[in-house]
Amino acid sequence: MCGLSGEIRFDGGQADIGTVGRMAEAMHARGPDGSGLWSRGPVALGHRRLKIIDLSDKAAQPMVDAELGLAVVFNGCLYNYAELRRELRGAGCRFTSTSDTEVLMKAFHRWGPRCVEHFKGMFAFAVYERATGRLVLGRDRLGIKPLYVAEDGTRLRFASSLPALLAAGGVDTGIDPVALHHYMTFHSLVPGERTILAGVRKLPAATVRVIEPDGASTGHRYWDPLHTRAALPEAAGLTAAEWREAVLGALREAVRRRMVADVPVGVLLSGGLDSSLIVALLAEEGREPPVTFSIGFEPAGGEQGDEFAYSDMIAGRFRTDHHRIRIPDTRLLDGLEGAVRAMSEPMVSHDCVAFYLLAQEVAEHVKVVQSGQGADEVFAGYRWFPPLAGVPRAEAAAVYERAFFDRSHEELAALLEPDRLLDHDASGDFVRDHLARPGADTALDAVLRLEITAMLVDDPVKRVDNMTMAHGLEARTPFLDHELVELAAACPAELKLAHSGKGVLKDAARRLLPAAVIDRPKGYFPVPAIRHVRGAVLDLLRDALTGRAARERGLFRRDLVDRLLADPERDRTPTGVNTLWQLGLLELWLQTHGL
Repeated sequence: MCGLSGEIRFDGGQADIGTVGRMAEAMHARGPDGSGLWSRGPVALGHRRLKIIDLSDKAAQPMVDAELGLAVVFNGCLYNYAELRRELRGAGCRFTSTSDTEVLMKAFHRWGPRCVEHFKGMFAFAVYERATGRLVLGRDRLGIKPLYVAEDGTRLRFASSLPALLAAGGVDTGIDPVALHHYMTFHSLVPGERTILAGVRKLPAATVRVIEPDGASTGHRYWDPLHTRAALPEAAGLTAAEWREAVLGALREAVRRRMVADVPVGVLLSGGLDSSLIVALLAEEGREPPVTFSIGFEPAGGEQGDEFAYSDMIAGRFRTDHHRIRIPDTRLLDGLEGAVRAMSEPMVSHDCVAFYLLAQEVAEHVKVVQSGQGADEVFAGYRWFPPLAGVPRAEAAAVYERAFFDRSHEELAALLEPDRLLDHDASGDFVRDHLARPGADTALDAVLRLEITAMLVDDPVKRVDNMTMAHGLEARTPFLDHELVELAAACPAELKLAHSGKGVLKDAARRLLPAAVIDRPKGYFPVPAIRHVRGAVLDLLRDALTGRAARERGLFRRDLVDRLLADPERDRTPTGVNTLWQLGLLELWLQTHGL
């Protein structure tokens, strides 16, 4: 797990290695264990390293093989690197390290851009081919590892974080109007290639992009899971009990894969079903007791601030080396400001603050953790999935919009200044186009595919990466193992929707976990002092929304902002997001990053 950066020029000039170095240094927290720079003519690569696999300097990056004519920077982990290494050695490849980076480089040499089809893991990479002058960028199937791109016709720059590109300078920092529409509709999600800034794009998940020396490029999506019963012929006719065993077996393998490391691996234990299952399966392996971490906050507004009753239950049952972390309210403001600095894009989820503060503590003990993100999207755990049961495919978008959207296209006129409004429903179009694609049997299947391939990438996945890497902590997510996702995609909808959602997963857990954990109401990282906007948090938002930068930018209607500041709890979206928080967080993020 690391931070990569780079530049390729198309105008015959030399790459600016100093600028690439600034981008790399802006990601120091992602890779506090080492750094490196490399350049050759129009290309320069930079890297910050977090040592997880092969702790020696032989695994340092950028990794260059003069014989093969390749230079590589890589962020992530190939969980099957040992198997691939054996296969490549059998094909005649020689290795000088035991790193997964060298495996990626040799795999690229053997299979070219299609090497990604052999990888099981999370990754973003750049490979420069000396013979052709091409630069190849790639990203993992679920978009777990980020890759941001900025180009202006004469050069292309890329980095693992958006603020790193800002450190390079020369970025168009105007607000992308379509991205703003998405932000205000999808509770801060900006799916696909766009970001809130007009001059920065993301390499989409499951995509390889080949960039020619003259700037021409081609990209292709190499993975798009079918959500049909026919997607896995071997699963046809499975009984409910057989599906339960198949899911548990795939999750067991996913958890086992994510123990690959040359350093200890812990678990973020919320006490919910997903993280508790990870702990149970690790304990089942019979290794040393898992090291687990839970976080809690002070209660506020009648809400509890922790779920220690459940995490303690699991820690005790499986005799983990448990760390219970309680965060006083006095640390929340610093945690909020730190979380905003760590965001590559603005994110309204209060989980960001919890993850940021939890990662800060956990990084004092381990460098790698497993976490339960993704299970709700993969196994239909959210409340907007059950209304889709039995709905005709043609009605999927309308049902989903009512349950998931913060507000309609027409309602945006009450929030945004007139010159920020679009003349078309960009967010609705995005959802309708996605849901209309073939390859999904039912309305629920189509929405689950949208969640897994688009929405998930830019909410829980990005949130976990940004907040953990702010402290040099690598987070691994077994529920986003692509083989488990493919299995779940073929699972009958009624098995996923059973028991108020995640039914097949709950049934699989019953012989491992207590019913009190399996059947408990769905929980989140509770941060009540921030969820209820008041005190220092309200002051922070007021300053952001009424200051000179906000006035000059002119995103939001002044009359609306004044009403919300006078009554901070007056307006929440259907998904529970506080509207004042949503508006203020965007301005706070822009100002924090000097925009």
